[in-house]
Amino acid sequence: MISVEGLKVEFSVKPLFSDATFFINERDRIALVGKNGAGKTTLLKILCGMERPTEGTVSVQTDITIGYLPQVMNLQDDTTVRQEAQKAFADVQKVKERLDRMERQMNERTDYESESYMLLVERYTAEHERYLMLGPEGQEAAIERTLTGLGFERTDFERPTSEFSGGWRMRIELAKILLRHPDVLLLDEPTNHLDIESIQWLEQLLAQWSGAVVLVSHDRAFINNVSNRTLEISCGRIIDYRVKYDEYVTLRKERREQQLRAYENQQKEMADMREFIERFRYKATKAVQVQQKIRQLEKMVPIEVDEVDNSAMHLKFPPCLRSGDYPVICDEVAKSYGDHQVFARVNITIKRGEKVAFVGKNGEGKSTLVKCIMGEIPFDGMLKIGHNVQIGYFAQNQAQLLDESLTVFQTIDNVARGDIRLRINDILGAFMFGGENADKKVKVLSGGERSRLAMIRLLLEPVNLLILDEPTNHLDMASKDVLKEAIRAFDGTAIIVSHDREFLDGLVTKVFEFGCGKVREHLGGIYDWIESQQQTHPQPLSAGRGGNTSKENKGLQSNYSPPSQGEDGGGASYAARKEQQKQLRKAEKAVEESEKKIARMEQRLKELDQLLCDPKNASDMTLVTEYTDTKRALDDEVERWEQLSEALENFS
Repeated sequence: MISVEGLKVEFSVKPLFSDATFFINERDRIALVGKNGAGKTTLLKILCGMERPTEGTVSVQTDITIGYLPQVMNLQDDTTVRQEAQKAFADVQKVKERLDRMERQMNERTDYESESYMLLVERYTAEHERYLMLGPEGQEAAIERTLTGLGFERTDFERPTSEFSGGWRMRIELAKILLRHPDVLLLDEPTNHLDIESIQWLEQLLAQWSGAVVLVSHDRAFINNVSNRTLEISCGRIIDYRVKYDEYVTLRKERREQQLRAYENQQKEMADMREFIERFRYKATKAVQVQQKIRQLEKMVPIEVDEVDNSAMHLKFPPCLRSGDYPVICDEVAKSYGDHQVFARVNITIKRGEKVAFVGKNGEGKSTLVKCIMGEIPFDGMLKIGHNVQIGYFAQNQAQLLDESLTVFQTIDNVARGDIRLRINDILGAFMFGGENADKKVKVLSGGERSRLAMIRLLLEPVNLLILDEPTNHLDMASKDVLKEAIRAFDGTAIIVSHDREFLDGLVTKVFEFGCGKVREHLGGIYDWIESQQQTHPQPLSAGRGGNTSKENKGLQSNYSPPSQGEDGGGASYAARKEQQKQLRKAEKAVEESEKKIARMEQRLKELDQLLCDPKNASDMTLVTEYTDTKRALDDEVERWEQLSEALENFS
């Protein structure tokens, strides 16, 4: 569908990437990954023709359509939501107008036997077939399915787009792109403004998309559920891994270990050459060998090792006073704006040390309750903040409160205390403020950069109650890992408003669901809550052009099937079965991963066998060592696989 050959992009002395060659095929689900600033957004713009590369070509197959969703765009404010969505079918309307014109011409003409009339009939037939392929009959149904899937209520359809926030208007743009049903979808951070339900709807839709998808996202769960191929921009190159994101992470680690070994071997070889040159430089009998070594040294291309992310960076909140046993107690709390009641009769108790999540669709009151807890807005009912509670609050507008006259380094230096001041540069690097970026003034930072800086400040303040409202929106995966580890090690209480399932997984032990003016408590992690939702509200998801459900869209319904209750209907037996299913899935995954490892090692042993059969490689100790190590690792893995398989059989 799209062919990329010899692509090079440079904005300064060092190119973003060069000599990039790859193909985008039908049904590819490509996750485009790399550190911030590596060139992911630039590559998407080149693929859709918005920017031109320094060198190389991008060839798009004839009649292929491309849909591009950028992170930021100029949005229209003069239409309703429905009217804006209907613009997706502008091409269909143009075809309809051409058909009407040709139909009028055929009715007016009487020269039925002429060549020009026959050509007109042929054009009309071809255009009519194209019109039918575009599926005009189900336009309104497709609009409703897509808008509701992205979180809009039917009552929103006739509202002006100007009444919606930027995040909701981005959803409208995403809906228009999906409704056009392009052959290639290019999506840059599509989940930034979506809630969990809409993210799940979108990922299931993309998994069944009939064309190709290329997406950039820092939502690990989303890209792993959608992708079947990963393109990584690293060290100025684009590396193609034909596996989904999770498998790419494993392969990348192995690749880097190989690079490190090769790099170390090359460095040793170069050191030996230099030593030989220095030792025999002035001996006439060794002059030829010395010149040979010098030429070899000049021709050697240094092996590059992929960049390492900063996820190994560890942060810990500074010590703080111990709070009371119940930092937050809500008793019959209610909040209304005029006639609109956001929520009512909210009764929740958050214990000291708990990590809880506030989840639900946008606009259901998550941030509103947070503002009630912070005392920023009035409310009805009783809300008690416990003894000795010191709150650290990260709001979505927190970035606006920073002192613009300070540099990035000064902003953090002003709040850092003790030994942490010696590690400020490392901390800034972990959140993408490394090098010269630390000397930037706050006033020149983008909104995303300011949010990250405000997050670092919060991490260094002594608090015992953390309230984080969408903390991961502007963080890359490495920075999210740093933040997640810090919160997990935090011995205080945390309330987290987030739609990032991977971030919440393993972090929170209780979920408060906001919806229909109520707040419901769910014990367990984020995926326990998601499974309970799928059990309660299983819904088929589709967003095709026509009104009929296609074979592809039939697969969009959730694959989760709830466990059946026992005859006694007891919760304990249900919980036991649920835990058993969880352990079974874990055992199956372990066996599958072990089998993949064994297959990779067996393949590598075959390759090494062939290499060692070549006389010129017979004395290559690097290959011999690798063969021995791989054989030993294979034996260990086979033994491990036997144990895992035996454990899996015990579940049967």
